[in-house]
Amino acid sequence: MIANRNSISESEKFELIDDSDAGVPWVESEFSAEQAVVRGKRILLVDDEEPLRGLVRMMLELDGHQVTEASNGAEALSLFTIGEFDLVITDFEMPAMKGNDLAVRIKLLNPSLPILMITASEWARLDDENPVDALLNKPLTAPDLRYALGKLLSTQPDPARSSVVLV
Repeated sequence: MIANRNSISESEKFELIDDSDAGVPWVESEFSAEQAVVRGKRILLVDDEEPLRGLVRMMLELDGHQVTEASNGAEALSLFTIGEFDLVITDFEMPAMKGNDLAVRIKLLNPSLPILMITASEWARLDDENPVDALLNKPLTAPDLRYALGKLLSTQPDPARSSVVLV
């Protein structure tokens, strides 16, 4: 659940959500020397804009990730299999099912699976019920995406292999 509601400045692209500390600030997407690039993860990528989805897929595949694509939330849910993905990347504004609704349903199936929302929508940041783990503003760059994946995946155990709790 999003716990931080600080405003966004033009230079800030990424928000890491941390419910354990409501005072966590928005995080700028500047690489630190000690942050390693995460490679080889299984990612479900959900966006209704095919050109953008293709671009993000290409960025992910250049870093060795295995990418499964869906054009909307309903299609993503039908592709989602517990234990098959390490991360879900979703847009917010999509037909058939919005990204936050997809995130709610996936979190019910696998609460520990990290979800990154890539969006230009202010509504995504204002939605108190949006259960994503991080937000990345559009437009994005490869370093922005690498930074977000590093923050979400480098310090966590393999979420695809974690135990499943059905609610």
